[in-house]
Amino acid sequence: MAWLRKPRTRVSKVWIAFGLVLGVGWFYFLSVQHNFFNLYGSMPTIDKIQNPKVDRASELYTADGVLMGRYYKENRNPVGFNEISPNVINALIATEDVRFYQHAGIDFRGILSAAWDALRGNARGASTISQQLAKNLHKTRNKDSAGVLYRIPGLSTLVIKTKEWLAAIDIEQVYTKEEILTSYLNTVDFGSNAFGINTAAKTFFNTSPDSLAVQEAAVLVGLLKAPTYYSPVLNPGNALRRRNVVLSLMAEEGHLTSAQYDSLSKLPVQLEYRPEPSQDGPDDYYRTAMNSYLNKWCQENDYDLYADGLKIYATIDSRFQEKAKTAVMEQMREMQRSFDRHWRGKNPWVDEKDTEIPGFIEMVAKRTSLYKRLQEHYKNSPDSVDIVMNTPRKMKIFTYAGMKEAEMSPLDSIRHHKRFLHTGMMSMDPYTGYIKAWVGGVDYDAFKYDHVRQGKRQAGSAFKPFVYLAALENGYSPCDRIKDYRVTINYEENGEAKSWTPRNANWVYSGQDMTLRHALGRSVNTVAAQLTEKVGPANVVKYAKRLGISSPLKPVPSVGLGSNDVSVFEMVGAFGTFANEGVWTEPIFIMRVEDSKGNIVHQFTPKHKRVISPESAWLMLYLMRGTIEEPGGTAQNLWSYDVFKNGNEFAAKTGTTSNYSDGWFMAVTKDLVTGVWVGGDDRSIHFRTSSLGEGSKTALPIYGRYIEKVLSDPQLGIKPGPFPKPSFKITKTYQCPTPRDAARDSIPTVNDLKIDTEQLYDDLNDALNF
Repeated sequence: MAWLRKPRTRVSKVWIAFGLVLGVGWFYFLSVQHNFFNLYGSMPTIDKIQNPKVDRASELYTADGVLMGRYYKENRNPVGFNEISPNVINALIATEDVRFYQHAGIDFRGILSAAWDALRGNARGASTISQQLAKNLHKTRNKDSAGVLYRIPGLSTLVIKTKEWLAAIDIEQVYTKEEILTSYLNTVDFGSNAFGINTAAKTFFNTSPDSLAVQEAAVLVGLLKAPTYYSPVLNPGNALRRRNVVLSLMAEEGHLTSAQYDSLSKLPVQLEYRPEPSQDGPDDYYRTAMNSYLNKWCQENDYDLYADGLKIYATIDSRFQEKAKTAVMEQMREMQRSFDRHWRGKNPWVDEKDTEIPGFIEMVAKRTSLYKRLQEHYKNSPDSVDIVMNTPRKMKIFTYAGMKEAEMSPLDSIRHHKRFLHTGMMSMDPYTGYIKAWVGGVDYDAFKYDHVRQGKRQAGSAFKPFVYLAALENGYSPCDRIKDYRVTINYEENGEAKSWTPRNANWVYSGQDMTLRHALGRSVNTVAAQLTEKVGPANVVKYAKRLGISSPLKPVPSVGLGSNDVSVFEMVGAFGTFANEGVWTEPIFIMRVEDSKGNIVHQFTPKHKRVISPESAWLMLYLMRGTIEEPGGTAQNLWSYDVFKNGNEFAAKTGTTSNYSDGWFMAVTKDLVTGVWVGGDDRSIHFRTSSLGEGSKTALPIYGRYIEKVLSDPQLGIKPGPFPKPSFKITKTYQCPTPRDAARDSIPTVNDLKIDTEQLYDDLNDALNF
């Protein structure tokens, strides 16, 4: 009977070995599932499998709830199973997982087949759709999911596969087969920034996923193996071959007949390629400025703007913004026609003697990125650069009728676009700091440069309020008088003795003793220059800085006449201080940020700082009202607009720089503070006459149109009315209106005017051309 005991021993050893293998296997899978000693890395829990975290687009809304656009890494819009063509489902299963409906997450037959093929030198994958979903949805191969064993070659692959097997089994227990297919197709990467079948169908074929033809479905499923290598855009030959492989697999599984396969495989890959950027919604000056701020804020606060599904509420109001854009386009279109008539037959880039600047366009061209690229390409052949720059080609050019196709050389394109005037406009609530409207130019697609914050130009007389503020804060009152006469101011700059003789805009000195209110209302340069000398240029700079002007300011005698470059953004913030009883309020872009569940994660509040006394702030409003109320006030063109109902009041200031290079208009009401700048792309491009080039003729009309539209819309809540009366005692004398007769005496007659008769003729001729 001994021969019977030997087999029994061998059988028992086999069973023991089998049991040990099972035990070790069970322990291994258990240790992976629970990440013993952090050897394997974390596994997705059942809760995470039931509620997977998918990258979600963040949405940007205006203050009045209008969706401006979205930010995303993975541009996806999920769809339901019934919204996906059966062609896609058939192609996917035939290509990726032929036994999808027979297994419970792991295809053991597929694994053995893949192992056999690998031994024969034909390595291929054996992951099921459920495993791929686990990998895509739960990022099982990310560093965040890695454990200690990931550092060991070979073992890391085994651990990763084990985790995907376990996750796939869990997925199969939680979801139906249809739900797995739908989730997979909604999350997979098709390349070209197209995530999910819905976006892929639109990106590559401009259709919906339920309308995809068989050959189109085969292209998309073929992409899943390697989205770049099989891209029909980047590698059309590879895409065609891969599509036909998918079609042949569909034929093998009975989804296509031989005839259908033969017919479809001969078709070319026909695309309607429409890729989408990493954000949608219209690009404009405001959004570009805000994007930079948002990205910085998200980095500092550990949020992902492109994946966390944030809801961002901007301060911009779509209704104010639309009215601002409309006002800009209406006025700039008219102004451009006037400018073109003004320069008919001549180029508008001239020096101070009204002589065309030679080689101006060529100098501008050398600053362009195209010219620099050509220089790099043709290092040893500068003539080739000139040939390319002068060779006509098809391109799009800006016109006020819209972007148009044209055939012209790059140099001619620069000549065309340099003739356009530009503008920047911003409107803000002075109490909250909320920016209501932001228009950085006439057309963002054609001119990317933002003239609200990025652009800085001399403010001219729009800077004078800082002189008068410094005077008020140092003992002066609106009724104090200074004589308007020719004055020469001697000063020292960088150790060099200099002198400066300011002139009035009309070249005339009335000799009249003017109240400060009348002088500011009429924007008399000699008075502002004398006042600057009395309070000191450094004091003018000090108060401008207090009110939020951050640009460099030279403390020279001409500082009060706006000789330094500043932005519309800075000026609007500064002027808001006058409306807010001397408290400077920081202009802000964003009101609040919410998470994907609607919880407020951050409420933005502007910085507030008292910088001047309430009395000085109120008196500044009273002084600037003089530009409209005083005889000869420079802002009286505002009476051309229907904006004075219900005793509506404006505190305003015009600004014009030398040669009419820049026109400014700053305006404060009881509810809004707004700034407008108008000028050429270069300072040498401008009107040549006061009747056309002053700020009251260029910038003021934009504001007039804008505020007229705002006041006529009751839904905006901006009602016309006077400024609030001060709630504090005004200690300084301020009620000293200028008599009309005295004002007339201060206005020169024709015989007094010292002007160029040819210039006068040009003024009259331009006026007739209107």
